[in-house]
Order: sequence, then structure tokens, then C-alpha cells
Amino acid sequence: MARKRPWDYTEEEDNEAPAPAKPCWFCQRPLGENVDAYHPVPKSKGGRAVVSVHPICNQTIHANFTNAQLARIGEDVEALRAHEAMAKFLTWVEGKDPDFFVPTTKKGR
Repeated sequence: MARKRPWDYTEEEDNEAPAPAKPCWFCQRPLGENVDAYHPVPKSKGGRAVVSVHPICNQTIHANFTNAQLARIGEDVEALRAHEAMAKFLTWVEGKDPDFFVPTTKKGR
């Protein structure tokens, strides 16, 4: 008895172009294999929206802002990018690989 396949495979599926990678909500670089689900407004402050970001972007945001600050400006990505430390981070990370990661230390807030 032949095995059943979970789907019907055709050669046309091989010829289709892959979908373009979604950009990171914060840095706008293409997302890699490691992706964090990030709440721009923390869940503890009533945030429900979820966006996809690189793990390094997620850690850097939380290293530079408290949950109270993110509750006020979290949904405004341009306000986050305009912050001095975040602007430096964006300049530094823009040429890195999508799966690039280094541990981020907490800043003295």
C-alpha cells in the first residue's frame, strides 16, 4: 500500500519565488530565523498589539526604556527611534546579519 502525502506536490511549487522577508518593526531590517513577538505597549500596562522584532532589538528597547515609558510612547516607533541611544543602536546594527545577536546590558535608567 502506498503512503499518503499530506498534500499534493507539483513542480510548479518549486518555481515560485519565496515571499519577501517581513521587516523588523523597529529597525526595518529583514527578519531572520529568530524572531521575538514584541508588545509595543507592555501587557502589564494594557498593551495587546504584537509585532515581530529581532531579539537584539527587543532587548535594546527594554534596556533603554521602562515599562512606564513604553506605555506612553511604545506605539510611536518614530519616537523610540529618535531617542539618542536608540539612534546609535540603529546606526550600528543596520549592516548586521538578520540573525546577529549579542547580549545587551541594562542601562542605568
